[in-house]
Amino acid sequence: MLRFHNTLTNKIEDFQPLAGNEVRMYICGPTVWNFAHIGNFRTFTFGDILRRYLKYKGYSLTHVMNLTDVDDRIINEAAKQNISIDEMTAPFIDAFWEDADALGLERPDIAPRATEHIAEMIEIIQTLLENGKAYESDGSIYFRISAFPEYGKLSKIKFEGNIVGGSERVDTDKYEKEDARDFALWKLVDESEATGWDAPFGRGRPGWHIECSAMSMKYLGETFDIHAGGIDLQFPHHENEIAQSEGATGKLFSKYWLHGEFLKIENEKMSKSLGNDFTLRDIINRGFNPLAIRYLLFSVPYDKQLNFTFENLKGAETTIERLHDFKKRLQDAHLPDGINTDLQEKVRGFLSDFETAMDDNLNTSVALAALHNLVREVNTALAHEVVCTEDRSFILHIIDKFDSVFGIFGESKEEILDAEIEKLIEERQEARRNRDFARSDEIRDQLAEQGIILEDTKDGVRWKRK
Repeated sequence: MLRFHNTLTNKIEDFQPLAGNEVRMYICGPTVWNFAHIGNFRTFTFGDILRRYLKYKGYSLTHVMNLTDVDDRIINEAAKQNISIDEMTAPFIDAFWEDADALGLERPDIAPRATEHIAEMIEIIQTLLENGKAYESDGSIYFRISAFPEYGKLSKIKFEGNIVGGSERVDTDKYEKEDARDFALWKLVDESEATGWDAPFGRGRPGWHIECSAMSMKYLGETFDIHAGGIDLQFPHHENEIAQSEGATGKLFSKYWLHGEFLKIENEKMSKSLGNDFTLRDIINRGFNPLAIRYLLFSVPYDKQLNFTFENLKGAETTIERLHDFKKRLQDAHLPDGINTDLQEKVRGFLSDFETAMDDNLNTSVALAALHNLVREVNTALAHEVVCTEDRSFILHIIDKFDSVFGIFGESKEEILDAEIEKLIEERQEARRNRDFARSDEIRDQLAEQGIILEDTKDGVRWKRK
C-alpha cells in the first residue's frame, strides 16, 4: 500500500484516491519572472518522481502544474521595461520548459497560465463576497480570515490572538512573518495602469493565492486527491488556498498535501545575498551532466533537507557514469544460452525492495540502494560468468522499471545515433520515391563514411555497422 506523509493531518496515511483508480494532482509551478533556481527544481524533481511513481503503480493520473505569469514582481519588471506581461514572461516560460526537459521532467498533463484564467478567479471572489467571507476596502477585495475558523489547519501555526482584520490587511503576494492578516483576493489598479482586468467589483488584478485555487478547481474539481509543492509555500500560500477554496465551496479542497523540504547550498541557506542562488543553467554551464543533477536532487527523500554541494554533484556524476557503463556492459556481454533462475529471483527481490521503499512515502534513498544492490549482484554474476542470455533481457526489463521512476539512464549515445541513422534512411527512401537519386546516393555515401552499410532487400532497407 502506498503511503504518504499528509501535511494536513501530520500523519503517515495510506493513499486512497477519491474515485477508484483515478488520481487528480496539482503541483504549484514556477513564477515565470526569471530563470528557475536549483531549489525550485528540487521541488519539481520531487513532483516528477511522484508523478512517475503514481503511474508506475497503475493509477490513471491527471497532473496539473500552473505557470504563475502575473504577480507583483512580474508587473513591476514589465512596467520598468515598458513591455507587456506576455513579453516579459514568454522567454522565461520557454526557458523553464527547456530546463525541465534537460532534467528529464515529464510534462504535466495541463499547464495553465494565470492570465488565461481571470474569469474563474473573478467567479470565486464573487462567491466569497456573496457569502460574507470577503469584503471590499478602498477598491480592493480581501478574504476575511475570521470567517474561516479552520484557518491554520495546514501550517499548524497557532494564530490565537493573532488573527487580525479590518485595518490589518496585507496587499503583497507574500507575508514576511507568521501572522494572519486578511489577504488580497483582488487588487485595485488605476485606470492608467497597463495591467488590469475588469470585474463586477472593479478593475484590478488577482492576488497570487486566488490564482492556484481557480486553476486547480477548474481542471481537477472542487475536491481533488493531491496538492504538492515546496515547504516554503505551506504558509501563507497553501493555507490561503485552502481558506478561499473551502470558503467558496464548503467542501474539502485537497485530501493529501505533500511538501518538499528546503535545499541548502554548501550548508548555507540559498539566497541572493550569499550569491548561491544558482539556476539550473548556472550549474549545467559549469559542465555538469543534467542527469547527475537530477540524481542528486532526489537522492535524499523529498521531506528531508538536502545539502547540495559541488563535491556531492561530482560524486553523482561518477555514479551516473557507473550505472550507464554497467548497462552497456550487460547489453554487450557475450553470454551462454540458458537461464539462471537464482539470479533472476535475486533481481526480482531488488525490485520488490525498491517498491517497498517508494511505497513508504517515496523513500528514494532506500529505493536507490535497491538499484545499486542489483548492479553489485549482476556485476558479480558477470565476473563469474553465470549470467545467461535469458537473464539479460529480464535484468534489462527490471532496470527499465526502476528507470521509469528514476529517469537517470537516459538514452545512450549509440541509441541516439541509431535514431539519427533511421531518420537518414527514411530521408533516402523518400528521395528514391521522388527519383532524386543524387540525394539518395549522397545519403548512402554519408552513412558509409560513418561505417554504416545499407542493404536494399525485397523486405526493405537493412543497415549494419562495419
